[in-house]
Amino acid sequence: MIRALDSENLVDGVFRSYEARIQGVECLLETARDVLENFDTSILDVRREYEQVSEQLRENLAQNGSLRKKDFDTMMRVMSAEQERKGREVRDLSKQYLDEQTQLVHELRGRLHDFTNALAGGEPAQVTEHHQAITDLFTKQQQRSTDVVSQLKESQKEQQETAGMLRDLLAKGRELRIKDLKRMLAEFGRQRSERRVQQGQRREEVQDMLREFRAQRTEAEQDRRSQALSRQKGDGGGETSHA
Repeated sequence: MIRALDSENLVDGVFRSYEARIQGVECLLETARDVLENFDTSILDVRREYEQVSEQLRENLAQNGSLRKKDFDTMMRVMSAEQERKGREVRDLSKQYLDEQTQLVHELRGRLHDFTNALAGGEPAQVTEHHQAITDLFTKQQQRSTDVVSQLKESQKEQQETAGMLRDLLAKGRELRIKDLKRMLAEFGRQRSERRVQQGQRREEVQDMLREFRAQRTEAEQDRRSQALSRQKGDGGGETSHA
């Protein structure tokens, strides 16, 4: 009797421990929604500043007689397109991250259910497997969160730097000439090329991690179906034997 109570207490204690951690992830997910909404607003503010400063530069260069407005628009096309692309990238990344975290919480709860059943049923191999899977999921959650925060901060920094380049040109006032614009665009192009190489490497790492996560999720679903089928067969066999 005492041993049975100890076993029940052990299962309950482990369940509560993991449940608390999963609830922590859920709280972080809700916080992330608010943070990402505020971040999107911040990115929009930087975008508006870029557009305002760009328009003022356009006017100044035209007034200085250095560059026609339509030529300015042509020269700035790449930079403007990059700003729009970064905005879309931030929105897509935010949505993807929230979707991934929601699915991860679902997967954690499924694994926790299987883990506690295996623990209560005295199945050490299954206990070890599910415990490792839960640990891996928590690790991936932390890694992904860190990676997304890093990418968002980097994106914000890039857009702020771009707006800063335009402000530096605007500060030249009447001394501003087309050569200054060309020099700034050349520097922007150099930085853009370097960032694309770095982002390509990071994207490959993230895709590898996501593929591994999806593979584990598929394997977990298959394991659950297999275990459910085995239990059904066992129950059926027991009933037949009893008859």
